[in-house]
Amino acid sequence: MATGMTADVNGPIRVLVVDDSAYMRFTITRYLNDVPDIQVVGTARDGEEALDMISRLNPQVITLDVEMPRLDGLSTLQEIMRIQPRPVIMLSSLTKEGAQETVRALTLGAVDFVAKPDSKANIQVVMDEIVQKIRRAAQVKARALVQTDWSTPGSEEILDRVSSKLTRPWQESDVLIVIGASTGGPRALSALIPALPQNLNAAMLIVQHMPAGFTRSLAHRLDSLSAFRIKEAAPGDRLEVGLGLVAPGGFHLTLDAQGTVQLNQNPPVHGVRPAVDVTLLSVAQHFASRTLAVILTGMGNDGANGAALIHAAGGYVIAEDETTAVVWGMPRSVVEARAANAVLPLSAMAAKIEHLVRQFNGGWRD
Repeated sequence: MATGMTADVNGPIRVLVVDDSAYMRFTITRYLNDVPDIQVVGTARDGEEALDMISRLNPQVITLDVEMPRLDGLSTLQEIMRIQPRPVIMLSSLTKEGAQETVRALTLGAVDFVAKPDSKANIQVVMDEIVQKIRRAAQVKARALVQTDWSTPGSEEILDRVSSKLTRPWQESDVLIVIGASTGGPRALSALIPALPQNLNAAMLIVQHMPAGFTRSLAHRLDSLSAFRIKEAAPGDRLEVGLGLVAPGGFHLTLDAQGTVQLNQNPPVHGVRPAVDVTLLSVAQHFASRTLAVILTGMGNDGANGAALIHAAGGYVIAEDETTAVVWGMPRSVVEARAANAVLPLSAMAAKIEHLVRQFNGGWRD
């Protein structure tokens, strides 16, 4: 999808700016109102004020500060998603705590985030990023943001499984699951991965479009919820059954013939690094017929070329269905390339993955 498109052809994108900083409210508003296809319809100092304004002003997109008095950003986000879902872009700090809160927000339904500037010198870069992400967010379908019961494990079951995580070396008879995602991905990953049982004969790679500093927090969160052990990948890591490796922000992740992780900072592919296609290409060279590729929500077409290679070489490819994808860009490109063996809503994926892995015996059986 073109990033310059808006969701409303009859007028500019209506934006509500929520931030406890008067300077940020003024700066964001002044900048956005100079952009022809965006209109700031209101500003709010905290979450309580924002919730009241949403019902009156009906903005298409909301920019929401994470740290605010009275009702903070995460609590406000939860209320928005509960009573009047719409695309929300979080503004957060680059601290470790800020990264953790941002990842939490993305799993609660925020579609994207922008790191707040640490000095006035780079405010222009941040404002340009906000404009780009507002345009993308305006294309998100609100119905895809509504939280659905995906039958994920309860807290007691998660604690039991987390306390007994076991891994073992990956063998020739085992499966490699590669999951790719972008916009809306943290939320989808937080639904899918915790629903996978511990005793699957599979290793896992996760490629989520996310900048450096945030993928480690994503890995920690997924690890806390899942039966799989999840960690940010490091050079020299090896594939292990029961282990999920998250590609670090700012690095492409590849595998060698022995299943050892290699990281590089080669130029971005499709404008992103890590890129799903880079990982799938390396996997296809060595393990294609044993690979189960899963392409989740995301803008653009990253993953389509790699999925086509996996599919052609005898691997299995699942694409997320339009009904649950926050942005049906990456999955659609896989479907249009005729590389998908199955197109499934998020709620049906865990059961399908479990079935495929358990039935795998050198080949795939539906």
